[in-house]
Amino acid sequence: MIRKAYESLLAWKNKAERKPLIVTGVRQCGKTYLIKEFGKAEFEDMAYCNFDGDQGLKSVFDHDFDTARILDELGSVVLGKQIIPQKSLLVFDEIQDCPRAIQSLKYFCENVPQLHIVAAGSLLGIALKEQGVSFPVGKVERLEMFPMSFEEFVAADGGEKFTSGIKKLPLEREISELYSVPLKKQLQNYFIVGGMPEAVRVWTQSHDYAKVEEVQDQILKDYADDFAKHADAETVIKIKLIWDAITSQIAKENNKFIFSHVKQGARAKDLEDALEWLVGAGLVYKLNLVPTPQLPLESFKDNSYFKVFMADVGLLRKKSNVNYRTILNGDESYAQFKGAFAENYVLSQLKCQKVPTYFWRTKADAEIDFISDYEGILFPIEVKSADNTKAKSLSVFCKRFAPKLAFKTSLKNVGDNQDGATRVWSLPLYALFRLNDYVKAQWGPLA
Repeated sequence: MIRKAYESLLAWKNKAERKPLIVTGVRQCGKTYLIKEFGKAEFEDMAYCNFDGDQGLKSVFDHDFDTARILDELGSVVLGKQIIPQKSLLVFDEIQDCPRAIQSLKYFCENVPQLHIVAAGSLLGIALKEQGVSFPVGKVERLEMFPMSFEEFVAADGGEKFTSGIKKLPLEREISELYSVPLKKQLQNYFIVGGMPEAVRVWTQSHDYAKVEEVQDQILKDYADDFAKHADAETVIKIKLIWDAITSQIAKENNKFIFSHVKQGARAKDLEDALEWLVGAGLVYKLNLVPTPQLPLESFKDNSYFKVFMADVGLLRKKSNVNYRTILNGDESYAQFKGAFAENYVLSQLKCQKVPTYFWRTKADAEIDFISDYEGILFPIEVKSADNTKAKSLSVFCKRFAPKLAFKTSLKNVGDNQDGATRVWSLPLYALFRLNDYVKAQWGPLA
């Protein structure tokens, strides 16, 4: 399966001034698989070390941070082969289980810069916080991975010709049925399957929704096991409460996350550490309100007012007990959740494209699903789950703040119109991977 993160790994490998690379991301999003494929294809040899449950391996880092000694013991005792700079890729998997290995990256950066080192960890941020480990700031590079994007899903299912074909079209060109019909079908399948690589693999091999759901059930069980494995008993109870409440909070018309709805009488200070655990594990995303949309948006966000979404739409569907037939056939009683589901999909795709995301609302009359300042341009995104693109809130936003660019994403085809000073693009949900093309085109040539 082709992952765009491979391009980032290759760019890192070829950098003149390179530091050890830490790859993070939600568990089972494909980090280990991709790193191994990268090691096999791009290096003469790969030295793979997994710290999960391996006390002998961890003990290599107990005494000091002498990089020559560490490499010698890893090569001669642990792996039984020599680790050679420029030829070997040294992989530290599940590095969060060995805090001293995390610290050692500083010394590898300083003493053996010619050695390619990739470390991977699903719960790295949580481990650093709980174990009081000092992070090697300035001595490592970071790469965050996510579940497979819609574009990656389509490619894995043999439809890359459709996404590649769309990319060749002028931005203003409507997408013909040659592309739109199969991609709408793929979008339905993506809503059911999601982007967890194992679920995608089973889907591409069988095209059996029931088999996909077996995989999704197991992933959700594995996540629950992680709660117990990596958090204390009191925190585990709170994590499960938050985790189980997410689907009902997403379904609310005003889906601001409210802690008292998780447990009657609960206050934010009682549960916010559990929510941060889930955020740190990459399982959920927080979307903060920005009441005053000014650049940079990060400086104006309200940390007390936010929505919570899941990292993968397929797992959201399964956890919400939405039958795959409901996605395929539609149902009027599914309309409200369908809108929230579309929002979760859009957020997950924006995350894959590294587009910073927030939302905006007034006290009474309007709410914008997403606003961003990607590439230095402030723009709103209004999400619709079907082809109805009436967007009163978007018009309110454009009149009040006069952004140069805005988007409506739905099942409606590509098109644009002018709303005052704002150019408003209609961008189909199945073509959202082209968002950055539209944003970058807004700049035009540099003066």
